[in-house]
Amino acid sequence: MNLSPNVGAEKVEELPIRNGYGEGLLIAGEKDPNVVVLCADLTESTRSEAFSKKYPERFFELGVAEQNMATIAAGLGISGKVPFISSYATFSPGRSWEQIRTTISYNNSNVKIAGHHAGIVTGPDGATHQAIEDIATMRVMANMKVIVPCDAIEARKATIAAAEIKGPVYLRFAREKSPVVTTDETPFEVGKAEVFYQTTKPQAAIIACGLLVYNALAAARELEKEGINVLVINNHTIKPIDEKKITEVAKKCGAVVTVEEHQIYGGLGGAVAEVLAKNHPTPMEFIGMRGIFGESGSAKELIEKYGMGVKDIKEAVKKVIKRKPSAD
Repeated sequence: MNLSPNVGAEKVEELPIRNGYGEGLLIAGEKDPNVVVLCADLTESTRSEAFSKKYPERFFELGVAEQNMATIAAGLGISGKVPFISSYATFSPGRSWEQIRTTISYNNSNVKIAGHHAGIVTGPDGATHQAIEDIATMRVMANMKVIVPCDAIEARKATIAAAEIKGPVYLRFAREKSPVVTTDETPFEVGKAEVFYQTTKPQAAIIACGLLVYNALAAARELEKEGINVLVINNHTIKPIDEKKITEVAKKCGAVVTVEEHQIYGGLGGAVAEVLAKNHPTPMEFIGMRGIFGESGSAKELIEKYGMGVKDIKEAVKKVIKRKPSAD
């Protein structure tokens, strides 16, 4: 699968996932002169700064006005441009959800929404800056695609791919440094889930997205040492979700655990449950925020406190395996 040597290494290279967005913007901008970038007074933090310096005539600083930014981008998007709008996810799409719905999605405008500092891993910023509902609110929109990269390399690929998609796309990025899981050679295709880890006769499938893909892989390795075989799916595209792959692994394993840095309601877990309810009802467990808000703290502290650590994933796998129907 061409994964990074980080997976299973003692010393792990970490990079902010948002770095890949900045790199992807430069590549997309070089490939297509219609790519433009708008930002809401967070140019450095959202990694839009490099694009603003290289293509100043194609960069627009809107100030603290996310709703205005969305509507301006909607006009650009139906006028031949490929606008990327950049802010914290609690503000865009959070604060500007109605403008995104009515001016971007309703008109199928070619806008790419980059939601930064998503999830609970936002350092000291606390609950007001922790977007843990954004996957749910964005995937419900008509015409909207939703992509959650697992690391900085995949974020670069996702940004470039988004520029080539016609219609609105939501890209979700975390703030803090996280382990690099993939390489330049790791396959990435919008709408296609990838098997990142597989053992013989897997007893459960772990389907993960975002920075918690690394924890899913670490849990799988520890479980294998304990005699429990699993496979791990990197499901970076929440919408359109890869129904075929998810149904296939559910039939193969007979049990599924979803892992996301988001509320367990309406996000990746909800999307997978919808697929399996229709195609192959399967015992499931959900790792994520359980209907509560987060708080300030380090990335490690928050992930562990809210039940999204390696230990928690392992426990969920063991629990869901026990729920599998007996052979008779």
